[in-house]
Amino acid sequence: MQHFPIFVALAGRRVVVSGGQDCAMAKLRLLLKTTANITVVAADPNADVQNLARSGKITLIPRAMEPGDALCAALFYAANDDDVEDQRVARIAHRECAMVNIVDNLSDSQFITPAIVDRDPVTIAIGTEGAAPVVARAIKADLEERLPSTLGTLARIGKAFRTAANALPMGRKRRDFWSAFYFGAGPAAIEAGGVDAVQPALETLLEQHLKTDERQGHVDFTGSGPGDPELLTLKARNALNEADVVIYDRLVTPEILELARREAVMIDVGKEGFGPSASQPEIDALIVKHASQGAQVVRLKSGDPTVFGRLDEEIEAVEAANISYRIIPGITAASAAVATLNQSFTKRGRNSALRIITGHDTKGYADHDWRALAQKGEVAAIYMGKKSARFIQGRLLMHGADPDTPVTIIENASRTDQRILATTLSALEPTLTQANLAGPAITFYGLAPRHALDVVETLPQQEIAQ
Repeated sequence: MQHFPIFVALAGRRVVVSGGQDCAMAKLRLLLKTTANITVVAADPNADVQNLARSGKITLIPRAMEPGDALCAALFYAANDDDVEDQRVARIAHRECAMVNIVDNLSDSQFITPAIVDRDPVTIAIGTEGAAPVVARAIKADLEERLPSTLGTLARIGKAFRTAANALPMGRKRRDFWSAFYFGAGPAAIEAGGVDAVQPALETLLEQHLKTDERQGHVDFTGSGPGDPELLTLKARNALNEADVVIYDRLVTPEILELARREAVMIDVGKEGFGPSASQPEIDALIVKHASQGAQVVRLKSGDPTVFGRLDEEIEAVEAANISYRIIPGITAASAAVATLNQSFTKRGRNSALRIITGHDTKGYADHDWRALAQKGEVAAIYMGKKSARFIQGRLLMHGADPDTPVTIIENASRTDQRILATTLSALEPTLTQANLAGPAITFYGLAPRHALDVVETLPQQEIAQ
């Protein structure tokens, strides 16, 4: 992040714009939404700028900028439609300690003006640091369509009511009140009786919330999916937005953690196979502790919490403490990974069943029905199989599996740094070790990427035989 987003208090402060043509007017239209004292310095101001001066909305200095013109300015805009003149006036403003923006010159500007969605006093700023202005405009258009025009009115009335609302205790109960106002009672009041109906609706809502007991603690056992934030379910997204505490695993990606409410307490209990980790009893105790204190807890697990997620132990701990909970499923790594291969788990004439197994469990390498898995056409998704690959390879070969059975390893499935390693059972090791995979990986036994199958199917028969 090269530009830190902030909102600058401009009420009564001086803002100077150098330039009097279309470029300057574009900035003035935004600045006039504030209560700043705006000065325009322009030798040749157009009619629009002159009209603003005549109406008293700006102060116009009808000449080229000189030293002293930017003194005491909080912000300064160089908007002369002339690169040489913009550089000259920017040097003056720098010497007079103003924050300088040179229009259409990102590298020489100290600040930038983002795309703005205005529902005063609700203001949304959208910036791309100059990388993709068209994206900022698209986001702005989308938000303009989504946000009701009454939002600003509700915010102004709500702001005046904040002192009365402070009768509610800070935290969850107060947030619940304001959420009920902005997304329920407020819009309903305006629709039913106009602006005059909002204040009585606020008073009634506050009385109701003062009478209700504090919301009880609750736990959402939530799947974060394989890592791509776009694969997160809407229900999981909403849970993160409501959470007071998020207790998350090592494999949950930073992009998904960013979606949690800013005030939420974030607790890393990362577990790693054969490595350092928080113990399961410690995790159970953390969940119970925070939920018992009234927190809305999201226990965030990578993939789907019901697939090798040690969910049962945590549910038992929560039930023993008489705490409510729900399970929010996620896209498991196997589903995301097989999609990247353009394959399906089952195929008519090949297999009618899928085995989902783990490479190791709490006791070490996990044992399975290797004889059944070694049969022709069997397909398995093997979780946590990197370190147990040689063990799995040996067991399958020992029980008669075809050494040429395809094996595919997908590292960081669905993420931007995803890697796909296609091999065979006989070559699984040392191929896997030599690949030096660092991220989480899932192994598919009996599946190859579709493009690899296409190549085989188009080879002449003698090449296949060789």
